[in-house]
Amino acid sequence: MKKKSFTLLLSALLTFSMLTACSGNNNNNKEAAATKDPGTSGGTNTATTEPAPEPEKPTEIKIMLPLNTTETPPDTIKAEVEKLTNTKLTYQFFPADTYEEKLNSSFATGSLPQVTYLKNQTTFLQMKEAIKDGQFWEIGPYLTEFPNLNKLKPEILNNTKVDGKLYTVYIGRPLARQGIIYRKDWADKLGLKAPANLDELFAMAKAFTEQDPDGNGKKDTTGIVDRNELVYGAFKTVSSWFGTPNNWGEKDGQLAPEFMFPQYIDAMDYFKKLRDSEYMNQDFAATSKTDAVNMFTSGKAGLYIGGSMPDIDNLNKDLIKNVPDAVLDAHSMVAGPDGKITQWMIPGYNNVVLFPKGAVKDEAELKKILAFFDKMMTPEVANLMYWGIEGTHYTVEDGKAKPADDKELIEREVKGYKDSVIGEYETNGMYQPLNVLPGRIHADELALENVKFGVADPTAALDSATYTSKGVELQQIITDATYNYIYGQLDKAGFEKEVESWKSRGGAAIIEEYNAAYKK
Repeated sequence: MKKKSFTLLLSALLTFSMLTACSGNNNNNKEAAATKDPGTSGGTNTATTEPAPEPEKPTEIKIMLPLNTTETPPDTIKAEVEKLTNTKLTYQFFPADTYEEKLNSSFATGSLPQVTYLKNQTTFLQMKEAIKDGQFWEIGPYLTEFPNLNKLKPEILNNTKVDGKLYTVYIGRPLARQGIIYRKDWADKLGLKAPANLDELFAMAKAFTEQDPDGNGKKDTTGIVDRNELVYGAFKTVSSWFGTPNNWGEKDGQLAPEFMFPQYIDAMDYFKKLRDSEYMNQDFAATSKTDAVNMFTSGKAGLYIGGSMPDIDNLNKDLIKNVPDAVLDAHSMVAGPDGKITQWMIPGYNNVVLFPKGAVKDEAELKKILAFFDKMMTPEVANLMYWGIEGTHYTVEDGKAKPADDKELIEREVKGYKDSVIGEYETNGMYQPLNVLPGRIHADELALENVKFGVADPTAALDSATYTSKGVELQQIITDATYNYIYGQLDKAGFEKEVESWKSRGGAAIIEEYNAAYKK
């Protein structure tokens, strides 16, 4: 028995050993098979991997946009954007002061590039007729294909639609950033507080002109420095404090343009008195923004009024080079004659981008360009274009961007691209600023406060065929009449005659069309 049991045990062990050996050989064969080259015979060859796909060719895009600096920026930022977006970008920068002329001439000659930034809402209106004529791509149907572009705010997109269709992406801006930037050190020296109403604003302009605020013993300072811009200069902001509607308002149950309201006349009278008293620069209607800024930062003017209180950072940077002890502050809570505070608001954008059909040949090319803008709206690319290169142009503190001390480097290398970023921090995820200048912190607080008193333009999302075709041309009648009234070359009757001219040349039709659209 014992011998039989032993024989059976030995037989079982031998069988197990053989199975183990076979299993090992099978594993080895599988490994060999995995490396076998199918192109040769035998089991000793190795397999080849699939060839790597060819890298996608960069998308070539030409972009035209206004330049708000004195020098064209180098390619420092552009090169990094190209890497992140797989593009080859050609930027055509043209000075902002003459951009409208360049835009018009390029359009007339059919030489607009694939991506065309406009200058502001006015130039957008100029293009509406061409948009209706089908000369630009409608992009609304494509936005859902791009997750980041699809985050753009619908209420702002609606304000840029033409005949209910979307042709643009927008550069977002806070609704009401306008107000005063003023020499607080001058005000403190003269015992003046931030003006609470229009009378106090006039008194400050007078004191800054007549009371030698810079202490040099000469009468060489000016209260207000203004420029040749009725909207983004001082006029519209001050006019809104008088209670003038924002472009259009209701009068006798009908929409009417702002210049047909008595408050508009009051604002013109106010500026006429300022100019007649020499409390502002006499040639403001012929003064460019650059010249107005230079006058302020040279230390010869005390009040800079207009559409962007955050400009205080750049104004301060240049001012303290000339006047190291200067102190700036912002202010916007100025009550009108009735004691109320009112602030005009933009429709949520200050510029838009169009895609000309003459430059973008087909839908496939359009989608590649929109893909670039979709990538622009990622935090990585938006921060690069808006703030620059981290560690060089800015650092991150407390989750916010802190610009580097070298402001000239930022101005030279980043500013040109910063002005082209689509959306706003809520939609593109870019950092908010870490503000350290007290005046800038105050300016941002006031911009939020302004909205509480904000007056919207009731025609922002409406359309008028006559306004589209003639609005800019007709507005020039009112612009010239406004300047001529302030300069004393027109009286009230003369101004009203110009309003009648505006109406007879197409203005009456604009009123009729806006009212028809308003009542729908």
